[in-house]
Amino acid sequence: MAMVEPCARFNPNCNPKPELPQGVEYDYSITNPIPYSGPLTKTDTPWPKPVATWTAGEDVTVKFDPAHAAHGGGNLAIAVSLDGGKTSVMVFQRLRYAFFNGPSSSNTPEVTEYTFKLPADLPSCDNAVISWIWYNRLGEREMYRDDSDVKLIGSGSKSFTGPELVIANHEGYPTIPESDYEAGVDLFENAKNITITVEGGSSDAGGASDKSSGESPAASSDAGASSAAATSVADSASVAVSADNSVPAEPGSVSAEASLAESSPASEANGSAAASDAADTDESAAASDAAGTDAAQDKGASSDGESCTSGLMQCSGNGYKVCQDGKWSPEYACGVGTVCRGGGGHIYCDLVSSSSNA
Repeated sequence: MAMVEPCARFNPNCNPKPELPQGVEYDYSITNPIPYSGPLTKTDTPWPKPVATWTAGEDVTVKFDPAHAAHGGGNLAIAVSLDGGKTSVMVFQRLRYAFFNGPSSSNTPEVTEYTFKLPADLPSCDNAVISWIWYNRLGEREMYRDDSDVKLIGSGSKSFTGPELVIANHEGYPTIPESDYEAGVDLFENAKNITITVEGGSSDAGGASDKSSGESPAASSDAGASSAAATSVADSASVAVSADNSVPAEPGSVSAEASLAESSPASEANGSAAASDAADTDESAAASDAAGTDAAQDKGASSDGESCTSGLMQCSGNGYKVCQDGKWSPEYACGVGTVCRGGGGHIYCDLVSSSSNA
């Protein structure tokens, strides 16, 4: 998945595309996870100017590109940093069912935007960093993260206290197990409160973020909307958390392939049967992918020597190519253990062993 609003740093798929910093190119591997070893972000270089303006105490919306694999959900958070990304506090969480309305084993996201209320006591900051982080439920143990740059219009305070951004599935940090909906939830619910300041740095505010009745703070959601809105605020942490158990799936909103692979904690005993169903549909899904990729490539040239429509993407060998200024780029590699798939005019890098395709 990739954040398109506010536009993640150097995401080529945002509309409109922000101006690039001098000497920087668009990141055509924007959907790849963060490598297990090394920096915790893809880049420390910000956009030349903020790509959005957010106001403390008001609703904001974060949107994701729907043309990518959702890996059966997992835990997602959105965080704010006032010191260039050195320290970050979570202001929104969607636990267990990220990109879905409830339990699912599909790769096709049902929810691709989240609306939530910013804490009212956030300080003003001309160059705040907004980070989204996601730990996928199914597939390799990975951490997905992108950063963006926004201007914050705040309350006049100079600091903000909330739960520290959770880091996992990375060298030196906890690993969240696969498949279990509850896996990793405790890391978010027990996240340490820190105080961040506009000047930079943070201090330990003491204790874990507040919880109620052993569950994450619930927020009201409109099950008939295309996005899950989360507007409640945790007592001491000022963090909005999307309702985890009270949002039923929209009638007819789950694709046929998702229905075949759908599961819930109450039906884990039927997991092997669901896996068998998914395996039975894998060949037809792959054939559909191939047909969709061919159709997408028909819209532009299929060889390096011919012209193409700028912005078009196509699978190529073990990776993919992008049409830039009317010419196909060199091949970009998909991540380790992934393969390029396509359909309906979209392509994406998906797990080789995936049982359903976004």
